Amino acid sequence: MTYEPQHAGAFKVVPDMHVERGGARERARQRAEVSLSHYRNERETTMASLTTQPPATPTYILSYPAQYVLLVTINRPKAMNSLPYASHWEADALLQWFDAEPSLRVAVLTGGGGKAFCAGQDLIEQKDLANLREKIARGEARKEDMPNRTTLTHPPSGFMGVSRRAGKKPVIAAVNGWAMGGGFEICLGCDMIVASPNATFGLPEAMRGLYAGAGGLSRLVRLAGMTIASEIAMSGRFLSAQEAVQYQIANRVSKTHDSCVPEAVELASKIASLSPDAIIVTRHGLRQSWETASVERASQETELRYGALLRDGENIGIGLRAFAEKKSPQWVSSKL
Repeated sequence: MTYEPQHAGAFKVVPDMHVERGGARERARQRAEVSLSHYRNERETTMASLTTQPPATPTYILSYPAQYVLLVTINRPKAMNSLPYASHWEADALLQWFDAEPSLRVAVLTGGGGKAFCAGQDLIEQKDLANLREKIARGEARKEDMPNRTTLTHPPSGFMGVSRRAGKKPVIAAVNGWAMGGGFEICLGCDMIVASPNATFGLPEAMRGLYAGAGGLSRLVRLAGMTIASEIAMSGRFLSAQEAVQYQIANRVSKTHDSCVPEAVELASKIASLSPDAIIVTRHGLRQSWETASVERASQETELRYGALLRDGENIGIGLRAFAEKKSPQWVSSKL
């Protein structure tokens, strides 16, 4: 069964056609209806529990495939989900909202159309801007015709608001196709990666006279090591999904191409079922160890920032009582 992102907040559930014969067809139809009903119930519960509304996202489709989980689908399939400058600021605002929204705990990012996760920066926009600069230099256009310079940069959080993001809550990349340039840098800024068997990763910037300047180079070195990172960034080598796992860039390869997003959502649901306070603090500790040269200093910074807040919060008591009483904990929204 496959799940195709449709309009905002919806999935189209497509039964596997090879089983649709006679009774098998009816069973497949029933499974599809049950799955869709479950999804709708989860979505309605999540949307009803939102305390604030998300910002406008013309580039992205937002949906809620499981409780506490936000699914963000890049919706520019004709452009291989490449992103113009405005879309980075749009995503930055969206992820800031996600971090502040109490009813959401984990986000999943993916690409629409099934061929590309994200092919990087919109080079057509880059070409048009270069042409405009030349016209201005020749006196054929006015300086006022050039867009505001502040909009022709990435936000401090980087490519799609992810590649250099600090943030509070975890983000998972469901890489369902090409992840090139900035698209790969998005992945490197995520906390976990589920890759489709069709996924391909690369940093081809040097082949275009550019360099990967959205934080990807240093993060790739931390994950894969200097020699592999150097080959990827300086020779134009592309990685398959299996190679990305081999070099500790991705967590796993999904069973099928179509199961990539559902498997990422399943992973997100596992994380979302745990204490939201504990996940925020744990993520901070992991990130600090990545960003800080001293391992011990990273541990100290997490304790200084969150230790007392975690111990004084409601969820620690909920978790300990549930353990003692052999019950499932009913977590409350994080106040960290």
